Amino acid sequence: MYRIGVDLGGTNISVGVVDSKFNIVGKGSVKTNAPRPAEEIFDDIKKAIDLALIDAGISMEDISVVGVGTPGSVDDETGNIDFSNNLKFHKVPAKKLLEERTGKPCFFANDASCAALGELYAGAGEGHKNLVAVTLGTGVGSGIVIDGKVFRGANSAGGEIGHTVIFVNGEPCNCGRNGCWERYASATALIAQTKEAMLKNPDSKMWSCAGNDIERVNGRTAFDAMRMGDEDAKAVVDKYIYYVAVGVINIVNVFQPDVLCIGGGICNEGETLLAPIRKYCEQERYSKYAKKQTEICRAKLGNDAGIIGAAMLGE
Repeated sequence: MYRIGVDLGGTNISVGVVDSKFNIVGKGSVKTNAPRPAEEIFDDIKKAIDLALIDAGISMEDISVVGVGTPGSVDDETGNIDFSNNLKFHKVPAKKLLEERTGKPCFFANDASCAALGELYAGAGEGHKNLVAVTLGTGVGSGIVIDGKVFRGANSAGGEIGHTVIFVNGEPCNCGRNGCWERYASATALIAQTKEAMLKNPDSKMWSCAGNDIERVNGRTAFDAMRMGDEDAKAVVDKYIYYVAVGVINIVNVFQPDVLCIGGGICNEGETLLAPIRKYCEQERYSKYAKKQTEICRAKLGNDAGIIGAAMLGE
């Protein structure tokens, strides 16, 4: 039997047919076109599932379960999507809507949790039971797997590590707090930090790396200029990496996972990013004298992590 994994995003609905070895053997995708009524979106989830089944050359009869990763919070008991800002969902009976359309048992979880589960089964955490996955993107996403199960908390809203504070009374965050890790360690934060440094240093090579247009700054700009020998860019990169490391060390101290994997476009920097994070962690983690230590590495599955993890919900 095969399983269906759905990555329900604000822009796209991406579906994969997953086999017993965690390979995606068929894919389908349609636009989400949110916000719009949930019933219409769930009709299109079914369309994307049908496309994936055609691509895999199988039928719904070959599917055992359907799992969905969604932005927002999901009620474990009811299968409702309690709230999703990206989709403008509130108390949507997601499990009921999808089971009516597929005739299969359906399971739902937060999309970051699904990505973590995917990495555990088939990516950076393969062969382990405890993993934390962090994604450095528009915000800082995070998913926690303990003893092979997604950690959801008492209200299914657990795992928001990006909204733990690393600076008291720091930068305001859209969650309502100040000084959240997300405000310093996301790709969005790095871009803001790069722009601030460029305005203070008009001769920096960061300008040429951005085509002399501050609106073209991205997560690579400071790293590229640093490789050209620019000291101002190096200062941006060094500070940013330390901000990331502070949160990583907090995660290690709280959870001591077997693996902590980091994803997102910034991780294309590879060891330029990861090696100093490991060094900071070795110096500052509480467990510095323990024989076994958390492996800090790059996430392996990219966009497929959420699909594979969603497919494994209910396992």
